[in-house]
Amino acid sequence: MSNLNLKIKKKNTYDAIVIGSGASGGWAAKELCDRGLKTLVLERGRGVKHITDYPTASKAPWDFEYRGDLTREQKQGLANARFMRAETFHWAIPDDEQPVVYEKPFRWVRGYHEGGKSLLWARQTQRWSDYDFEGPARDDFAVDWPIRYKDVEPWYDHVEKFAGIAGFNDNLDALPNSIVQPGWDLNCLEKHFKETIEKEYDDRSLIFGRCAHLTDPQKIHQEQGRTRCMSQRQCNRGCIYGGFFSSNTSTLPWAAKSGNLTLRPHSVVHSVIYDDRKEKATGVRIIDANSKEMVEFYAKVIFVNGSAINSNAILLNSTSKRFPNGLGNDSGVLGKYIAWHNYRGRVSAKHPGFLDKKTAGAHPSHSYIPRFRNLYKHDQNFLRGYATGIGGGRGSYSSRDGIGDELRENLLSRQLGGWGLSAWMMGETIPVEENHIRLHDTLKDKYGIPQIVFSCDWQENDDRMVEDFMTEIPKMMEMAGCTDIEASDSHHPPGSDIHEMGGVRMGKDPKTSMLDASHALHACKNVYVTDGACMTSTGTQNPTLTYMMFAARAANHAVDELIKKNL
Repeated sequence: MSNLNLKIKKKNTYDAIVIGSGASGGWAAKELCDRGLKTLVLERGRGVKHITDYPTASKAPWDFEYRGDLTREQKQGLANARFMRAETFHWAIPDDEQPVVYEKPFRWVRGYHEGGKSLLWARQTQRWSDYDFEGPARDDFAVDWPIRYKDVEPWYDHVEKFAGIAGFNDNLDALPNSIVQPGWDLNCLEKHFKETIEKEYDDRSLIFGRCAHLTDPQKIHQEQGRTRCMSQRQCNRGCIYGGFFSSNTSTLPWAAKSGNLTLRPHSVVHSVIYDDRKEKATGVRIIDANSKEMVEFYAKVIFVNGSAINSNAILLNSTSKRFPNGLGNDSGVLGKYIAWHNYRGRVSAKHPGFLDKKTAGAHPSHSYIPRFRNLYKHDQNFLRGYATGIGGGRGSYSSRDGIGDELRENLLSRQLGGWGLSAWMMGETIPVEENHIRLHDTLKDKYGIPQIVFSCDWQENDDRMVEDFMTEIPKMMEMAGCTDIEASDSHHPPGSDIHEMGGVRMGKDPKTSMLDASHALHACKNVYVTDGACMTSTGTQNPTLTYMMFAARAANHAVDELIKKNL
């Protein structure tokens, strides 16, 4: 039996283990494999192969039995409305897969399949600046980041060259320039709005939102088997062209080509194994989703990239004599200071002009007003600020009058409507200790893992920020000649933006943070966290580009430390 155990352990031993195959996990795997490490990637859900497993890609509406609608029977046992269309139904997760406890309302969207939420993200890729990294130190609402823009700028370059970013360099303090391929033009109403804003204000700009799409594929993208974005705007179904970045089209196949990657689907991570004698992590326990058998895998270095909430939960469940309250949790902040983005504010308007023009074609992004509040100094009644997504367009409609031949002709004779402008906020929430997740004392899921308890809520700061958005954006629209301006607060629960962050935050002081400047746990240096859980503050930018950059940087740091025999 002893010999058998040794053989199993040897078979299950790798140089590195990556938990999660999404955007950050895929990047960790790519970098580790590129550096020669035999790497195991553990994915909770099923395998998804590029092209082969995109069943609805490029399908026209009439190719679906009910034009994309689902029957009541098909929706049975599936509560997440985000995937309640036939086009994206293949990403839906059964209710019983991972029940959780909501002490306060929260919307938690998960992607349990190979590639994770990299197949579902909005693909917006704006860099952080020092105004973001220095935010906590300036406003004293969280611990100071242990890094600054100069520390990560080369890694933004590294990731952008490989992933492919479409857009323009706008030379703005709030958004450092990127390595870009050509972006798409703004339409006539968006250009008019841009001209109005930039004429009336010296601190506000409207730009094209940079996005992770290929418009001019380079040799590195062709080597990945990817080609130009076709602007189908069906990205969340899976893209057969590889026009947008995902783990499935890019980092995971690249890692596989090295011969160093092993990807194991249906692997529900239970905990990280800590050896009290060796004083380091030695592996990962998983529950096989099919057999319900517990299996252990071993490695010298471990990356926890299960998405922010799950990464917190895994570390909380990773208890030992040394860490009774969760792996690395000497500070007691694990699971606390959870934050997200504030998308509550919405504004819509009409514009009476440009009736001699209409849009043609489409593109996968939108225009964007970078954060302008509290950027250089704090001068508002709330902390930090918000960015704004902007979309302008002109639709068409059909008259439904008449019956018989008259009705048919009316329906077939579409008429152009007027121009409309819409705006949505992307605000920064302030990390506070009360906003936390924890593990339930008694309730467990079907894998025997303690259920996650959410206890998160909006703060007064968020309400004030929404009020400012609902004042400032309509004011700008009115200046541009818009009419019928309507501003609203959705009051939707936290988490609706899919940008959960924090809980395993970075910081300079081990007494108030979990991770050091290299993303390693202060108290367990061979465990790294580079997904949303690592975030000390949230910024206003879509965060995925920053996660990917963090993962690439940390993976190379880990390999360097292994070479020096420090891990």
